[in-house]
Amino acid sequence: MIDIKEIILQNIQIYQDNPLKLITLVIDLTIVLFLAYYVLKFSKNSRAWQLIKGIAFLIVITWLSGLLNLNILNYILSAVMNWGVILLIIIFQPEIRRALEQLGTNKFSKLFGMEKDIATKTKEDIYKVAIAATELAKNKIGALIVLERDIQIKDIISTGIELNADVSPQILVNIFIPNTPLHDGAVVISNNKIVAAACMLPLASDADIAKELGTRHRAAIGISKESDAIAVVVSEETGKISVAKDGTLIADVREDVLKKILINNIVNKRLHDDEKEKEKGFNNLKDKFKKFKNKKTDKEEKVEK
Repeated sequence: MIDIKEIILQNIQIYQDNPLKLITLVIDLTIVLFLAYYVLKFSKNSRAWQLIKGIAFLIVITWLSGLLNLNILNYILSAVMNWGVILLIIIFQPEIRRALEQLGTNKFSKLFGMEKDIATKTKEDIYKVAIAATELAKNKIGALIVLERDIQIKDIISTGIELNADVSPQILVNIFIPNTPLHDGAVVISNNKIVAAACMLPLASDADIAKELGTRHRAAIGISKESDAIAVVVSEETGKISVAKDGTLIADVREDVLKKILINNIVNKRLHDDEKEKEKGFNNLKDKFKKFKNKKTDKEEKVEK
């Protein structure tokens, strides 16, 4: 009979004698967990999700049947499992082909959520917001669009109607058409999605803004004071576009200025902060490795003495 305890102790001893193997093991496990996480994440909202749950259930039942010595059931389930790989390839042939095609393109990096693609997608969404705001301004249609940043505003999102739609100028313009069900209130954009419409925002006090500005502008300033979100406002009376940021209203901005403000505060700032965090993490890892190396050298010197 295999002594599991002895095997574990032997492995621990191996990793103690050769720390590089431990580092390799950690990297290996990290990559496997990373891939498993993204496979589950991207399959959750697809037809593959139900099948993955079914496969997991089948694995558990097969293991239990072997544990309980249900030999006939275990034999049948094991046979099904053996043929399961071929069945999966047949069922998911289009998805597998699409994934293999993406290996040779820059689109594959989107599968792993790489920052460059997130930045590109966010810039595209900002251009779409600017196009929509300009179109609404031309027709003097009032609008209020809130772009969530680092601080989540789930309490605001919960007051509206859930949409979870891709950002597009057509959808944004259509939402704010007068006398339609969703035109009253704010649209919230989060994680490159129009997550909700007809949301209620906190209003800034009268002392904070000019008397000639209406409810939309007060709401925009209110949300920008209570969070780090940026709000784009289109005035129904004047057709002018304004931006509320950090409790301050930047009035009457052109389309190109609107794009610049949003890109600088949403894309560039986030990338700069992320780079600083990555650099900090790398420096911490470097320091730990140096300490570990020094400790190892000290031990070796003591052994020699």
